[in-house]
Amino acid sequence: MEINRSSSPPSAQRGTSLIEVLVTIVILAIGLLGLAGLQARLQSSEMEAYQRAQALVLLNDMASRIATNRTNASSYAAAAPTTAPLGGTAACPTATATRQQTDVGEWCNALKGAGETLGGGNVGAMVGGRGCIEDIGGGQYLVSVAWQGMTPISAPAPACGQGLYNGAAGLACTGDLCRRVITTVVRIGNLT
Repeated sequence: MEINRSSSPPSAQRGTSLIEVLVTIVILAIGLLGLAGLQARLQSSEMEAYQRAQALVLLNDMASRIATNRTNASSYAAAAPTTAPLGGTAACPTATATRQQTDVGEWCNALKGAGETLGGGNVGAMVGGRGCIEDIGGGQYLVSVAWQGMTPISAPAPACGQGLYNGAAGLACTGDLCRRVITTVVRIGNLT
């Protein structure tokens, strides 16, 4: 019986292709995890951008309402002070005797998302939208819209909604770090 042996010595590199495949799988897995993390971050950024766009629409809406009802501008500030902002979980005003009352009630409902509904629930606004109007003197009114952001950043300076967006102890959103606020100043000229 004759055994056929190759003339080359035994190879010391047996199994290297298996190691190469394992390294490739590890690199691919790390890349896929990175893509999954990027996708999650993109969804959060998209939600933040959507909420900011909705807040800008509502901010401009109330600024326009105040500017067109200039003779009663001070009554808007009394209806939505920074200490008790409109929106959130509070009931919206329902009085419609004056244009200001109608404007404030409609704005409050818009802050709660009443502009778009799904299954009987309001879905057309920011998370926890609140609005404030402050008389800052000299015929100027500071209109603010606050909402709940998705990720913590530094706490904004405007007082609208301050202390209303804190999560439970130990969560990332304590100390108003998830509160977002945009503001604009409406100037009412004296035409008399």
